[in-house]
Amino acid sequence: MVRRFALYCSASDPRTIVPPSDLLPHRYHRPEPYLYRDEEITRLLEAARRLPSATGLRPHTFATLFGLYVAAGLRANEPLRLDRDDVDLVNGVLTIRDTKFGKSRYVPVHPTTQRALQRYAARRDRWCHDPETPSFFVSDRGTRLTEWCVRWTFVKLSHEIGLRGADDSRGPRLHDLRHRLAINTLLRWYQRGVDVERHLPQLSTYLGHAHITDTYWYLTATPKLLHYALQRVERAKQGQLP
Repeated sequence: MVRRFALYCSASDPRTIVPPSDLLPHRYHRPEPYLYRDEEITRLLEAARRLPSATGLRPHTFATLFGLYVAAGLRANEPLRLDRDDVDLVNGVLTIRDTKFGKSRYVPVHPTTQRALQRYAARRDRWCHDPETPSFFVSDRGTRLTEWCVRWTFVKLSHEIGLRGADDSRGPRLHDLRHRLAINTLLRWYQRGVDVERHLPQLSTYLGHAHITDTYWYLTATPKLLHYALQRVERAKQGQLP
């Protein structure tokens, strides 16, 4: 930022010293997102359903939670902060409060996701009669899930199903499911002939971004996405699109 300001000042004052670009060795590199295949998602959810549990609730909690990450592209801590009143099981809408940018938003979910949440809520209320928290997702002890616990469980299951090697300390992340939702949304739009540029603010709002430029962070140029984008450009050149 200092170097950019110095460049700006040098236009009006040639005496301005502009720091060299390699003055500081560290440069931030965007982690390459892992784009999960459908069969990997299936294996993850099946492994979650096999988790051991003292009450029988834990496998349903994590299978539903991981499924929600996949379906809604939420940040890692957002579903963990959901209270029961924040989940409208009748209309299929989540209320995400006080997010990364200090704002709240409504997140509608697909009817299949809505039904999965309804099934989980019924099991939770049947097996956990007196929870210690108003949280929607609860542990076997009736407490709110912690982000550390969820990440640990995700890594454990990732090793189990082969997403990570036995000794790999790094690998696919929960956050990559957010990338997957963004890319798949664009693919569906292209397939349906939707004007992606016009509708991109909707995706940005759904993900809870303050600026549409924040959404670009999640758009990885996959071969399939580039194929559809090129088709749209070619049709535009031929006058088939406005």
